[in-house]
Amino acid sequence: MKQVIWLLKWTLKAAIFFTLFAFALNNQQDAVVNFFFGTAWRAPTVLVVLAAFTLGVGVGVLGMVPRWWRQRQAAKSTQDAKDAGRDAGPQATDASGTSPEPLTPSAPHGL
Repeated sequence: MKQVIWLLKWTLKAAIFFTLFAFALNNQQDAVVNFFFGTAWRAPTVLVVLAAFTLGVGVGVLGMVPRWWRQRQAAKSTQDAKDAGRDAGPQATDASGTSPEPLTPSAPHGL
């Protein structure tokens, strides 16, 4: 069963590769990208598409960095709180004499 899944994965990867390779071969015409102040970039269409894709991925990753950072900090503080509770043992209590509730990260908000 694992061999069949492995074969299917590699078949899909090969199909994607050959499709993109055929796309690159069929789009060798020059494309012109005009910038500000009369500057222009002349390159094969496939390079223009690849550059636009790479730029889009980069902008997307940079847009996600603040959220990843907040989630990483929340997970670290939660783990630190769990470790502190574990180190204190069962005798850990708050001012009212009851065991404190474990900290949980707040639910994400936004889109």
